[in-house]
Amino acid sequence: MYTFLTSILLLVVGYLIYGTMIDKVFGSDSKRKTPCYTSEDGVDYMPMPTWKVFLIQFLNIAGTGPIFGAIQGILFGPAAYIWIVFGCVLGGAVHDYLSGMISIRKNGASLPEIVGDELGSVARFAMRVLALILMILVGAVFVTTPAGLLANLIGGDSILSQSMFWVFVIFAYYILATLLPIDKLIGKIYPIFGVALLIMAAGVGIGIFMNSGSMPEITEAFTNHHPHSSIPLFPGICITIACGAVSGFHATQSPMMARCMKNEKYGHPIFYGAMITEGFVALIWAAAAIKFADTFDVSQFGMSNSAAPYEKLWAIMTNGGTANPNPAILVNSICSTWLGTIGAVLAILGVVAAPITSGDTAFRSARLIAADFMHYKQNKIYKRLILSLPIFVISGVLMFVKFDILWRYFAWFNQTLSIFTLWTVSVWLYKKCRNYTDIKKYGYIIPVIPAIWMTVVCTTYILIAPEGLQLPSAISYTIGIAITTFITCCFFIWTYKNRNSNFNL
Repeated sequence: MYTFLTSILLLVVGYLIYGTMIDKVFGSDSKRKTPCYTSEDGVDYMPMPTWKVFLIQFLNIAGTGPIFGAIQGILFGPAAYIWIVFGCVLGGAVHDYLSGMISIRKNGASLPEIVGDELGSVARFAMRVLALILMILVGAVFVTTPAGLLANLIGGDSILSQSMFWVFVIFAYYILATLLPIDKLIGKIYPIFGVALLIMAAGVGIGIFMNSGSMPEITEAFTNHHPHSSIPLFPGICITIACGAVSGFHATQSPMMARCMKNEKYGHPIFYGAMITEGFVALIWAAAAIKFADTFDVSQFGMSNSAAPYEKLWAIMTNGGTANPNPAILVNSICSTWLGTIGAVLAILGVVAAPITSGDTAFRSARLIAADFMHYKQNKIYKRLILSLPIFVISGVLMFVKFDILWRYFAWFNQTLSIFTLWTVSVWLYKKCRNYTDIKKYGYIIPVIPAIWMTVVCTTYILIAPEGLQLPSAISYTIGIAITTFITCCFFIWTYKNRNSNFNL
């Protein structure tokens, strides 16, 4: 419990101190007009209330990540707490804040265009392809996930218990959310879903203190406790917990709210704050999962109740080892047991709405990315439909691919995207910091730290993972560190060559 409480406190301190520091280094300007005023079009560019922008940003980036990812991540042990806190404060929130604020400075530009401006035309083209693929994968994954959950929750033999029925319903909603102005559908229902998700997390958080069960402390953090994973603690935990710590997907979402934010001074609470909020949700679910599992009666699975909580947690999610791991089973059990009937309703709203509210904006982001690089105006609905139709068709085909295959490719593309984003914002901030004469001229190091870390994580993971090259750990770590060292040296050589340059941002 002490580790959990300390982690919560560190997130608060990180927001207040580190978040404020990066905001000062960036130099947010409350007098500068934002894109919602300079490019207002009534569709994607329009001023929205700050509280609504925050909730939309939070739901855009959250999905099921801070819930499902945290539950699966705590299987590795209390190292999950460490990764969520430091990954979120030093990496994820920095990643989201800078990508969002730079988008504002570039008139709401989408991520590939930002990357291209800083890293060149080859990187721009690569990011256009990578981002579009990721958005389509997210859209496909987040159709099948909530559809399956709704079918299982309803049960029975009616049409409402058929996952394909819900696939068509959700996909139809995605089409509307992609084509309609952002305030017509997304702006109206997101606040409701956002409040439901936060209330559910708060209720579960209270349940942690009100219910029995032990929780692991930091002294156990440096051992891999996962009962059924061949992936080492590092980089396994950094890939498993993405949305609660660092996620490349977030940078594709931030430009949407960059086009609706009224003032740059709100960048700290909206971009940095939404990521910290997601960190809170992830911490709560990681702690709740392991505490609930500790007191769960696993004798029904033929196991001893003296088994380690990590074994119990795995048993709950796999129905005693008879199915693929499904965190939704645990979520439903925790909410109904700790929160009763109201909890079950909130579980449905939270766990089903979370992926839906990421899937719809993924398709919308794909449309905006395509519109940006094609310079194709989106003021007419038929123009939006022309761009969106190929995206819908490809996603519709991908929905018939096995979910676990889709998810693995999504996870890899997601974290690889964060590498591009973090190195891009490092370059931009270096140019910005050249204008400072005090200690802030070294502020560009802030994103360089997570850029180096995530480069090691992603390169090592793809070398060592079952869905990657399956190389031995020692070789994977050596190659991953070598690649990261090369990229880092290239960055600092570039900064040295441009030490006397004057950049105009």
